[in-house]
Amino acid sequence: MKSIFDTISFECSKNVTKTYSTSFSTAVRMLAPNIRQDIYNIYGFVRFADEIVDSFHDYNKAELFDLFEVDLHLALKNKISLNPVLNAFQHTVTKFNIPEELIASFMKSMKLDLTKTEYKTQDEFNEYIFGSADVVGLMCLKVFVNGNQEKYDALKNAAMRLGSGFQKVNFLRDLKADFEELNRTYFPDTDLNQLDEMAKSKIIAEIEADFKAGYEGIIHLPIEAKLGVYTAYVYYKKLLSKLSKTPSTEIKNTRIRVPDYQKFGLFAKCYFNYKLKFI
Repeated sequence: MKSIFDTISFECSKNVTKTYSTSFSTAVRMLAPNIRQDIYNIYGFVRFADEIVDSFHDYNKAELFDLFEVDLHLALKNKISLNPVLNAFQHTVTKFNIPEELIASFMKSMKLDLTKTEYKTQDEFNEYIFGSADVVGLMCLKVFVNGNQEKYDALKNAAMRLGSGFQKVNFLRDLKADFEELNRTYFPDTDLNQLDEMAKSKIIAEIEADFKAGYEGIIHLPIEAKLGVYTAYVYYKKLLSKLSKTPSTEIKNTRIRVPDYQKFGLFAKCYFNYKLKFI
């Protein structure tokens, strides 16, 4: 029975989320039970695509990505895939009518990571951010509003801005790995060999503006999604605060983290703020 295979597929996507990101999986657990699995399904898909271009250094990444893309198209067309992660993803795409142009934009940005190492203009950077982060926020928003197009349209910009902010924090946190291991620089007009406080402050101010716009959407999310998204937002805000306080010379030489004990405190505070209706 396909239902058994679907159950296995869903569990696979859930395990991918829990294994690759303890912080994000904690935020997902704070979503309502009826939407958790679909967010796991989206994360599993985007994580696998990202891992191909970022991690599989001993293999032919371009060939693997092409095969993954072919399997993706077949999964969306046939409503089934023997790749459990793609099988779970197509289920969510079909269930919530996620536009295929969002998926295409995501794949386009991921494919750029195979060959493009520098983003020289703001337009190039914005296009990459849209495909790698904004559309993921929009996919999740489709789940959160459960088919309410009016709600989706009202929250669309905030979801994109929040996705942008999360991605830019990741870029700032991962400067060392991206630059030294993957030979990539994402921020335009920024020389990572001479990253100074002025350049860092400019990036942080841009992220803070994204977060401000994103928060305006969080407070209007359906109740099923609000706590989970707010938890992710608070975690990234804490990470940004640590990056802001870290000298630019140290940011490019290490990976800034939020210790587990601080994460637990943040997550507990999020829960109580939610229960007390502060958000």
